[in-house]
Amino acid sequence: MQIIHLIGAFITLFGSVFLFLGALGVVRMPDSYNRIQAGTKATTLGAMGTLLGIGLYHPSWLGKILLLLLFVVLTNPLSSHALARAAHCIKIPIAKQTVVDKLKECEEYHS
Repeated sequence: MQIIHLIGAFITLFGSVFLFLGALGVVRMPDSYNRIQAGTKATTLGAMGTLLGIGLYHPSWLGKILLLLLFVVLTNPLSSHALARAAHCIKIPIAKQTVVDKLKECEEYHS
C-alpha cells in the first residue's frame, strides 16, 4: 500500500509542476491568444496529474476522480477555444511575432 501512496504523491507533484508552468506561461506569453493556449495545455495536464495522483493516494475516490478527469478533458479545451474566438471577434490584437492568423484568413475567404 505504501508504494501506491508514493506513486500517487509523485504524480500529484508532477501535476502541480505543470500547473505552475501554466501559470508561468500565462505571465510570460506576449498576447491573450498565447496565454490562453499556454494556460489550457498546462492546466489540463496539471489537473489530470494532480487528480490522478490524489485518486491513487485515495483509491476509494478513484471512480469520482475519473469522472472529474473526463470533465476536465472535455471542457477545458472547449472553453479556451470559446475564449479565443470571443477575443478574436472583439479584435483583441495579436502579438507582433505572430506569423499566421488562420481565423482571419478563414473569415476573409468566406466573406
